[in-house]
Amino acid sequence: MKIRKSLTADGRKFRQVDKNAELVARWTYCALSQEKLRRPIVACELGRLYNKDAIIEFLLDKSSDKTPVEAVSHIKSIKHVTELNLAENPAWSGDKESIKGDKYDDNQSARFICPVVGLEMNGKHRFFFLRNCGCVFSERALKEIKSEVCHKCGVPFQEEDVIILNGNKEDVEVLKKRMEDRRLKSKLEKKSKKCKSAESASQQDITEDSPGPSKAKNEKDCINSSSGEKRQIIFTKSSDNGNSSVPGKVNKASSTTTKRSIADSEEKSEAYKSIFTSHSSAKRSKEECPNWVTHTAYYF
Repeated sequence: MKIRKSLTADGRKFRQVDKNAELVARWTYCALSQEKLRRPIVACELGRLYNKDAIIEFLLDKSSDKTPVEAVSHIKSIKHVTELNLAENPAWSGDKESIKGDKYDDNQSARFICPVVGLEMNGKHRFFFLRNCGCVFSERALKEIKSEVCHKCGVPFQEEDVIILNGNKEDVEVLKKRMEDRRLKSKLEKKSKKCKSAESASQQDITEDSPGPSKAKNEKDCINSSSGEKRQIIFTKSSDNGNSSVPGKVNKASSTTTKRSIADSEEKSEAYKSIFTSHSSAKRSKEECPNWVTHTAYYF
């Protein structure tokens, strides 16, 4: 970095970092690992640039001796960053030419450009990204072509979804306030959803416990008999001298109907059992049984 010396009124010397070098560092290096930016590149809600693998390593590190970093103190989850959809600069030759060190390294030449206007993303121009899709555009493109839909992928967005990259202190303060309001709103929405789900569950339990009017008047209980058939006992509502029958007790009419249904089922079951060879009607008597000499497979 270039360092410029200047004198104050008291004669004290101080060092002032060159603004151009600082801008180049912001747009070229990761704000967390201080390594060169490489795909995939993500941006936080305050407009800082990071390598995605550096953010993932930071979030996975749960050790107690983890040193707090101010640049990522507001990032608590991978959802708090957006992967950027950047457009490559065709005029950018990369780092291959400056490997030997015998050629001039142009720091003003940027790797990425605005896909609409073609301005290089080197810090001289203001750039924004959309939280919904991650596409990056210059300020000039957003002003000249005003639209509520992304110019690159067509995803709709609002004014709150537009975040400036590497803005000044005033821009960061505005973005910080938006971030806090957005997170508070999401928390309230989650709480309201939980309350609604709990209320709906309690209402379902109440409706299941309380019997309806149709169930109180006529009830049908299906009882499985030993023969595998179903017996239906019908509980009817009878009135004697204006008094309704006591619930849980079966009147005389219902008892007679049950006896008839049981008798019919027994007759049917006997006819059904007679089909099989294990039934008593299918067995032979001792006289019909052959001698042990003539014993065959038909002997039961």
